[in-house]
Amino acid sequence: MIAIIDYGMGNLHSVSKAVERLGRQALVTSQEADIMDAAGAILPGVGAFGDAMDNLRESGLRDTVLRYAATGKPLLGICLGMQLLFTESEEHGLHQGLGLLPGRVVRFPQGDYKVPHMGWNRLKFERPSPLLDGLDEGHVYFVHSYRALPENPGDLLATTDYHQPVTAIVGRSNVYGMQFHPEKSGELGMQLLERFVGMC
Repeated sequence: MIAIIDYGMGNLHSVSKAVERLGRQALVTSQEADIMDAAGAILPGVGAFGDAMDNLRESGLRDTVLRYAATGKPLLGICLGMQLLFTESEEHGLHQGLGLLPGRVVRFPQGDYKVPHMGWNRLKFERPSPLLDGLDEGHVYFVHSYRALPENPGDLLATTDYHQPVTAIVGRSNVYGMQFHPEKSGELGMQLLERFVGMC
């Protein structure tokens, strides 16, 4: 079973349905016991970083996510969920994240381009990972105004280009993140989600 962590901010239904299309049971849950028993866990997210961390703390799910990550079982953050994996974010003030990956989340710098970054962009694979095994680079769907800057280059698995290199996929040990929405990203998105589910 794959736990879809419900802390009040996320595309829970679409992620759950995508996992079920891959032939695995998905459970949308905010219960610690369900999450800890799961073979894999997904932390989705849409909205502001600070609000998300407040929800995680107030619900007790911040500690649950950290305990889950410490088990070594696969954890995937999607969109805002990926950003929450990092140390801190400057979105509407400075906010502490989960700290599972060292680095910070910053706004796109001002320039002659639109923010939020919204639309289909091509992935560039930066280093080997079980998440990318056997896959070809292709386009996935992004919607975000802030971007993650990992401190450790080894955590950066894939980037895209949006007037500058943009972190697209991160991974360290059992903790992974995708800035885009794999469940909305066509064949490649589902292949990436399938690789994660396969790890579980």
